[in-house]
Amino acid sequence: MAVALAATALSLSQAAGALANDELQSMAADAKNWVMQTGDYANTRYSKLNKINKDNVKNLQVAWTFSTGVLRGHEGGPLIIGDVMYVHAPFPNTVYALDLNNDGKILWKYEPKQDANVIPIMCCDTVNRGVAYGDGKIFLYQADTTLVALDAKTGEVAWSVKNGSTVDGSTGESGTSAPMVVKDKVIVGISGGEFGVRGHLTAYDVKDGKQVWRAYSMGSDEEMLVDPQKTTHLGKPVGEDSSRKTWEGDQWKIGGGTTWGWYSYDPKLNLIYYGTGNPSTWNPSQRPGDNRWSMTIMARDADTGMAKWFYQMTPHDEWDYDGVNEMILVDGLEVEGQPRDVLVHFDRNGFAYTMDRATGELLVAKKYDPVVNWATEVVMDKNSDQYGRPQVVDKYSTAKNGEDVNTTGICPAALGTKDQQPATYSPKTKLFYVPTNHVCMDYEPYRVSYTAGQPYVGATLSMYPAPNSHGGMGNFIAWDAAKGEIVWSKPEQFSVWSGALATDGDIVFYGTLEGYLKAVDKDGNELYKFKTPSGIIGNVTTYEHNGKQYVAVLSGVGGWAGIGLAAGLTKSTEGLGAVGGYAGLSDYTALGGQLTVFTVPDQ
Repeated sequence: MAVALAATALSLSQAAGALANDELQSMAADAKNWVMQTGDYANTRYSKLNKINKDNVKNLQVAWTFSTGVLRGHEGGPLIIGDVMYVHAPFPNTVYALDLNNDGKILWKYEPKQDANVIPIMCCDTVNRGVAYGDGKIFLYQADTTLVALDAKTGEVAWSVKNGSTVDGSTGESGTSAPMVVKDKVIVGISGGEFGVRGHLTAYDVKDGKQVWRAYSMGSDEEMLVDPQKTTHLGKPVGEDSSRKTWEGDQWKIGGGTTWGWYSYDPKLNLIYYGTGNPSTWNPSQRPGDNRWSMTIMARDADTGMAKWFYQMTPHDEWDYDGVNEMILVDGLEVEGQPRDVLVHFDRNGFAYTMDRATGELLVAKKYDPVVNWATEVVMDKNSDQYGRPQVVDKYSTAKNGEDVNTTGICPAALGTKDQQPATYSPKTKLFYVPTNHVCMDYEPYRVSYTAGQPYVGATLSMYPAPNSHGGMGNFIAWDAAKGEIVWSKPEQFSVWSGALATDGDIVFYGTLEGYLKAVDKDGNELYKFKTPSGIIGNVTTYEHNGKQYVAVLSGVGGWAGIGLAAGLTKSTEGLGAVGGYAGLSDYTALGGQLTVFTVPDQ
């Protein structure tokens, strides 16, 4: 039986010369679909659907469920394209196509065969952040770094390509990110910073999988696709050899800066935006210098990969504050009375950045959790030699305190004030709704040597709730990105590790680590909650089918916060320090792997 894809999708994908992102933009404009993991190219995760709203959301009920058959952390969410839903799972990265016209009947299933040696080199659980759609294909980025293009109608493999140098885990490379389709390319990153993997972003042709360009996070100008005179950092040319001169010797070759987060795209500027992760190793004494371009927001030309501008948020990272979180694009945000087309980024380091996305000008940089203490501020004076740099507090500097010294009370912890769990933006309220962690840490660096495929961490961590938080490890907040201010904050017992969703129905959805799907109004008042079978680290999505609006979310506890449960770890410093901090989670939820779909029943 042929899979009934949306008529719009079929006509666009068959149109001669049509680019995949023309199709995606058209499909995303129809709120009945959910065609990208982030909802749209701007990463707003906002839906114009309003049949479920603040007045009737209290009546929400489970419409149907689907088991993925996997018991590890379920990040990302399903895609809904016309009458078909595409659901993914963690390792072994099974993909299902479900017929929404026939009680979710499985139209096809794809389960790749992968080397099990990949599992132990996935630092923070065997997660996968979801599949992408374009050109009539479903794109799956497997744990072993294989990028696979599947025929959306049949599930047959159209092509596959190895994005990493190996697929057996021997070099520490893995794949966890969701691909993004732009024009005639599919964009994908690389994971493995804790194994000394050098980060890169790569574009492949959607038709045949041929590599079009690859941009490394650090190295030579040629490898990074940098023009020393045209690529800028805070408005000034980066200059020749801007990366390697900030590393000692050849340390940059195993320097991290991996690219496992979310990507966004501005069709008008033709720029792709993403962030790079922590430098390797976690011991800052082994890599003196700013370690460019780890911890950096990057803007690149979609056609060539050439860098337009960079902004390094955390030079010489001493705390593992990866910069990979999503970039949310908003037009006409009024900053100091002037409408600006901006990029908003909630970094792991606890600062939220608002930037001009055309030029890379820094407009706002403020703490979005008051407990953040490793730095006092980001200097905003353009005439200062410290412009754009965080002002590090010596007490919390693991580099100044030195190797084999336990620096205590650092806020936030390494998993950040927010990890990869994406925020959402509502154009109605002009506010960002952000799932956050309220967690601090002790951090002791030690000397480590590099061996390919072996952990290259060089630090022992322990995590715990932030002081005076009465045990709460998370907040769900509303953020004004123009002013850099928290509008309201709703405490949660554990970190909010789920991606949020705002809708035209004047509600915001998110999930909790205990397993609750929650809905709040624009002021943070809780309107609804339902406990799913396992902790939620997936992203809430919504769609419409046969005239009814549905809300869907994956539950399956895991990820970094839930790694103790997911991998059976018990020692408090295991899981890169997270196990002890989240030990109480096992009292509230257990392993699972389920999609739960909700709707408001007919009155």
